[in-house]
Amino acid sequence: MRLLVDVGNTAVKVATEQGGQITMISEAAIPWQNITEVLIAQVGRNDDLAPILMQARARNIPHLSASVSATLGDLICAYPEFKNLGIDRWLTVVASYHLFPNKACVIVDSGTATKVDVLDDKGRHQGGWILPGLDMMIESLVSNTQQVFSDEHTKFDVTLGTNTPNAVKNAALSATVALAQQAITQVKQNAAAEQFQLIFAGGYGELIQQHLDSSGIYFDDLVMQGLVFWRKYQQNA
Repeated sequence: MRLLVDVGNTAVKVATEQGGQITMISEAAIPWQNITEVLIAQVGRNDDLAPILMQARARNIPHLSASVSATLGDLICAYPEFKNLGIDRWLTVVASYHLFPNKACVIVDSGTATKVDVLDDKGRHQGGWILPGLDMMIESLVSNTQQVFSDEHTKFDVTLGTNTPNAVKNAALSATVALAQQAITQVKQNAAAEQFQLIFAGGYGELIQQHLDSSGIYFDDLVMQGLVFWRKYQQNA
């Protein structure tokens, strides 16, 4: 059984994987007695990862940190300086490439930041965009302007706001949806990508899906799936 660890900017997520089955669990529920390997995707702080590494080392369990490469099999990274691409983005691309082979993909992963990445049907990462996440947009606006405020009770929507919290939250969501729509438009302009798969991930992924395209697919473990596929390449290298 493997332990999969996603160290994000604001949270650490863990899951177990056995026989291709990924199960999201809490850090307190890690079945260390059954773990044979730890796979790590890290964009957040080392301090957040330290307790897990301590447990793994105490039990002599090997751990591997995923990294970005120029290619991974037939998958090609868009970044000439590939090491500058966040591992979380790369793993969502890796997972999408394997889950939807020979299909163009638009990946919308929205949490602390919103990342939109495009993959063509030949397995070539086209690049993407990074936008502040919904909460970060709101916090930045409220903390840097006078008489602009928000609250925890107002729901996100894409309608015109009729009060300040509506105007702030709805603008953040509308901007995010518009960015994702722009990626879809660009993919549709490619004659070779008449059919494509829209993929959502992250804490706000389902919300964006509701306001963009409900026919897309939401994954709560997309980075974890990418970790598993990444590991297969290392084993076969």
